[in-house]
Amino acid sequence: MSEQSSGVQGPRDSEELEDRPIAQRKNGLTPAVSDELGENMRQGWADTERHGLAPIPQAAHTARRRAALSARFPGELLVVPAGNPIVRANDTHYPFRPSSDYLYLTGDQTEDGVLVLEPEEDGGHRAVAYLRPRSDRDNGEFWLDGHGELWDGRRNSLTENERLLGLPCRDVRTLEGRLRAATGPVRLLREVDAGVEAALRDRVTPERDEEFRVHLSEMRLVKDDFEIAELRFACEATVRGFEDVVRTLDRAVETSERYIEGTFFLRARLEGNAVGYGTICAAGPHATIMHWVRNDGDVRPGELLLLDAGVETNRFYTADLTRTLPIDGRFTPFQRKIYDAVYAAQEAGIAAVKPGAAYRDFHHAAQRVLAEHLVSWGLFGDRPVDEVFDLGLHRRWTLTGTGHMLGLDVHDCAAARTETYVDGTLEAGMVLTVEPGLYFQADDETVPAEYRGIGIRIEDDILVTESGNESLSAALPRRAEEIEDWMARLRA
Repeated sequence: MSEQSSGVQGPRDSEELEDRPIAQRKNGLTPAVSDELGENMRQGWADTERHGLAPIPQAAHTARRRAALSARFPGELLVVPAGNPIVRANDTHYPFRPSSDYLYLTGDQTEDGVLVLEPEEDGGHRAVAYLRPRSDRDNGEFWLDGHGELWDGRRNSLTENERLLGLPCRDVRTLEGRLRAATGPVRLLREVDAGVEAALRDRVTPERDEEFRVHLSEMRLVKDDFEIAELRFACEATVRGFEDVVRTLDRAVETSERYIEGTFFLRARLEGNAVGYGTICAAGPHATIMHWVRNDGDVRPGELLLLDAGVETNRFYTADLTRTLPIDGRFTPFQRKIYDAVYAAQEAGIAAVKPGAAYRDFHHAAQRVLAEHLVSWGLFGDRPVDEVFDLGLHRRWTLTGTGHMLGLDVHDCAAARTETYVDGTLEAGMVLTVEPGLYFQADDETVPAEYRGIGIRIEDDILVTESGNESLSAALPRRAEEIEDWMARLRA
């Protein structure tokens, strides 16, 4: 990165004091610029406005979603921000990712955007996206501002965004005045844009905004055709990422878990936006750590690799798959014993996923099978399965739930009410993970030594259909013998 790219804050519009951005990054002092250079930089630029743009693929779906939101909150001003860049260190930022609710309702991926649904007198709402326009050529913003187009790249014009998103777009620098002038009830998606919150501080209440947040989350419980297609592609690309890892496992043995992480990340960037969450590349005893993302350990033949990873598509839908692989290509008899138990539990869990079933059914089915195996191995003495299961004693080695909703977030719809999510009923169009596991910590003296340091999880992404379910990740082998054959073919 060049020194200049640290950014300098250039001049804004002549109406800066009135219309400055709600969330404005400060980038240092404006450098001295001669009148001659300033005049030179204003001239000689071609018109690059793009005409004839087609709407983004999800535009029809986002319009329908906004209409449903409008019907739920008639007569109220609804505000959903995208969010702002987050500082990583000093003057560098993390790659920007819009809030999922904003993405769901607009399809727009740009920073600082705000969707506003303005109530109309005759009912319904007028949806307006407040966005950053192209950086100004006349006042020098495009080159003097460290986040102007010559530094960060070209932004769409407001007219271009109107064509792409299928809704009116206005300059976000006018939003603060619009919000302060609003009358009537207002609801805001909080904790996304501090500037928007400040502008609405006296107009909103935590209780009403929480109800709004919950409803936005629950809208995403059932996926539409566009979302299912995105998740299907995310799974297909993730399968290819797992294949990449298997092909390069020998290099990981020579280096560390980081080689696995980097290999999968290359596939995620090649076919999508990035990874949907921090990749878990857990070799050996690290596989017993539920969220091992340090990925700095050794990869040793004879041990297992638990790889939990997902490609996030360019429209931000993510897969979430896990396979536990023998690093040298073949399970030992003892590893396979535990693997087969987890496989049987997953089979029971997947079979319980169907429309009309209670959400918790797949969890209970998988956990019951795990409890049965743990009892059969003598890990609870003479206690019967029913007692172990009812008391939850098996959870010492199963640790967590058996799955979660999946979509724009890896743990999707997290703000939904308990009664509509974990105590709810499965419907066609829902997508969830089924991921039972057994995790025997390396220092667990309650189990025989041969169990210690073994962690196994198998995870697939399951679509609830009208007649049952479909595994979106069926192309990734699951049975132990299929895993061994698959690895042998890829490494031949």
